[in-house]
Amino acid sequence: MNGLEVRKLSSKTILWILLAAVVLLYGFPFLYMLLTSFKSPLETIAVPPKVLPSQWTVANYVAALSKGGVIASFVNSVVTASLSTLFSLALGLPAAYAVVRYKTRTGRFFIVAALVTRMVPPIVIGVPMLSIFHNLGLSDTSIALAIAHTTISLPLSIWLMSSFFEAVPSDLEEAAKIDGCSRLGALWRVVIPVASGGVAVTAIFAFLASWNEFLFALLLTAVRAQTTPVVIANFQTQFGLDWGSMTALAVVYSVPVILLTLLLQRRIVAGLTLGAVKG
Repeated sequence: MNGLEVRKLSSKTILWILLAAVVLLYGFPFLYMLLTSFKSPLETIAVPPKVLPSQWTVANYVAALSKGGVIASFVNSVVTASLSTLFSLALGLPAAYAVVRYKTRTGRFFIVAALVTRMVPPIVIGVPMLSIFHNLGLSDTSIALAIAHTTISLPLSIWLMSSFFEAVPSDLEEAAKIDGCSRLGALWRVVIPVASGGVAVTAIFAFLASWNEFLFALLLTAVRAQTTPVVIANFQTQFGLDWGSMTALAVVYSVPVILLTLLLQRRIVAGLTLGAVKG
């Protein structure tokens, strides 16, 4: 083995070590949460903390799932996230398509404005929304919370779909129009199927934005539409936070999005690589 091969092998070894370190640092908090969910109440607050439980138990899961309002909060989270995703796609798809295909000055200003609104702190619009939804009779409802979550996910959805639609050749639409499709028909029958991977990526990001959101859920819900992140934050005992039940419910709450990502893995990869190779 010559010197060049030794240097290449050393570089690969260093690269793999760095990648393993990044994965470990990124995944350790979730792993620690998972292990904590199987600990006894005393071990969850032990100082110094123990990584592995000395005695494995599922009591935290039983306690968390049997607490009143937990199952209802899961249903609320699913309904809210699904509605928010539908709203984001229904508004974001035509907006992104119009910006990409018409290429007007107004469209360029609009997409920049969408990015600027994404930078606005949610608390700035959270309090006015509380008053608006109260006046509309939508206080403590999933649809109101879904609309609020759409304000977070819609700008990102427009930006993502704009890049995906940009990668779809306009010749495909022209061919569809020759075959008798209208512009809307070409969008529905040609553009969206070709960019289906991008639509899946956008849907997942919109779903996650709603699924993990806490501030709007705290401000706009009380009992009927309360989502699981708020319920997790309310796990308390007379001695302080109930870390065992909190981590157990957080692990259960993570399962749907993990399964969703695995289910749409192929479309996600296709969407992220859409337009990477042209010609």
